[in-house]
Amino acid sequence: MHTYLRKIGNSKGIIIPAAFLESCSLSDAVDLRIEGKTLVIKPLNKPRAGWFDGYKEEEADDGLWNDMLADDINEEWEW
Repeated sequence: MHTYLRKIGNSKGIIIPAAFLESCSLSDAVDLRIEGKTLVIKPLNKPRAGWFDGYKEEEADDGLWNDMLADDINEEWEW
């Protein structure tokens, strides 16, 4: 597909067709970089997105660490 750069203020831009955006899973935020003389536009990578999906705090085992504390926590440590 051929397109033209358009003046946008002091910069230039292009119109990306909706089909291209959907096919590449692009949304409002993108990662933009230059590789050699090629402009690369990628979906913004959020490395921790979805880590806690489905996590239910009420199901967490709060007593899990109780057996790990061998010393009384009120006593000072001896070095």
